[in-house]
Amino acid sequence: MPESARPMVAAWERRYQLAVIGADLAVILGVVITVNAIVGAVTALHASIFAVFTLAAVFVGLSGSRAWSAAALGDGAEEFRRLYRGLFTALVILAIGGYALSLEGLRPWVFLAVPAMAVIDFPVRYLLRRVLHKRRQVGRCLLPVLAAGGVGTVKDLIERTRKAPHQGWRVEAVCTADGLGTGPDGRVDGVPVVGRIEDVAEQVQRGGYRIVAVTADAYWTPTRLQHLAWKLENTSADLVVAPVLMEVAGPRLHVTGVLGMPLLKLSAPVFTGARRVVKEIVDRIGGALLVALLSPFLAAVALTVKLGDGGSVFYKQRRIGKDGKAFTMIKFRTMVPDAHAQRYQLLAVNEAEGPLFKMRKDPRVTKIGAVLRRFSMDELPQLFNVIAGQMSLVGPRPPLPEETERYSSDARRRLLVKPGLTGLWQVSGRSDLPWEEAVRLDLRYVEDWSLALDALILWKTVRAVLKGQGAY
Repeated sequence: MPESARPMVAAWERRYQLAVIGADLAVILGVVITVNAIVGAVTALHASIFAVFTLAAVFVGLSGSRAWSAAALGDGAEEFRRLYRGLFTALVILAIGGYALSLEGLRPWVFLAVPAMAVIDFPVRYLLRRVLHKRRQVGRCLLPVLAAGGVGTVKDLIERTRKAPHQGWRVEAVCTADGLGTGPDGRVDGVPVVGRIEDVAEQVQRGGYRIVAVTADAYWTPTRLQHLAWKLENTSADLVVAPVLMEVAGPRLHVTGVLGMPLLKLSAPVFTGARRVVKEIVDRIGGALLVALLSPFLAAVALTVKLGDGGSVFYKQRRIGKDGKAFTMIKFRTMVPDAHAQRYQLLAVNEAEGPLFKMRKDPRVTKIGAVLRRFSMDELPQLFNVIAGQMSLVGPRPPLPEETERYSSDARRRLLVKPGLTGLWQVSGRSDLPWEEAVRLDLRYVEDWSLALDALILWKTVRAVLKGQGAY
């Protein structure tokens, strides 16, 4: 392919990458200057030398983890995972260097500077991402996609990209097996069909697409996919192939070679081990710290509920936890005292799908309860369940016993982990989600769980709670 035919990287991508690099450098330099001033004021050691050593270690760590790679910026947990790996690598370099060279003066840089960089830089990265996502919501800063595959699978891809514009994809053209779409306009869900599947490479050369998304179709054989990959090598278009066999992503999915064949290796979900121990520790300590910090607020809410109608402050309900074990979940009471008994009288007007029961204007909810529900304040007493080890800070929604009795085998996999105070369902719409989508999100969490995903969900929960979307 001639040089002139190569699609150029969009200007906004370069600007965003430079903005991320600039923000990181500002944070790193700001922390180094501050710590250098503090250390230099209390010790006569060569603080400036240690500052330079710290800068070098951080740059080595971030570069080695590819924390500034444009491919990882803007969406998903991978960006934050790389940033974490880079800063942790810098921490290890400083610690080992200080121990090997007996440099006690490095301790403030190990225990103060690098952690401070992490505390500041993660929120800064997130704020930059929010700006990018807002632009994508109005149709800006999107990557042009050429989808190639069966009409049905391509249509599904188009629908998904429109529902989640923050992912940064916009399907602008389609190639199908026969070069035809559906309906009188010959399009696929409003997207023009520009040719047959075998014309994909030629269309990329003409259209300058950034992503070629291959979806399921009988046309695709290993040889044809390999030839397509070869033809796209001299372009800036990334080839993305939908695995179609299962909906799994994240740390469980690996590319490996067996007998000379590239294969996708799916590792088993991690329900035990060191990472789960870390999660358990973070849950218990985090829950205790949150209770301590929020205790005045919790007391004020409890008093407000009590003065509202004189009833009990807390509402206790049996829920099903990990491995199907029942426990008593605690919430601030938001309904009239006999709410559960009235539920059976309202089943005919249930607005939820599946085994759930939800009503946007539930007559059982008190005035104070409506406010608590809108901002999820009624959920805060579940922190005591977290401290007791019955729940986690992040996990699937804790179901009722009668809900689990109607679970399919797929939905029952939610019970392989502890239910959470928040989760993917919380940051993706909560009660506005259809039952099937809520199950899909919970199963995705169970299958693809990682500490980085937990951190990202906790961060997004704050925004979801403040917006109050889907809470009733």
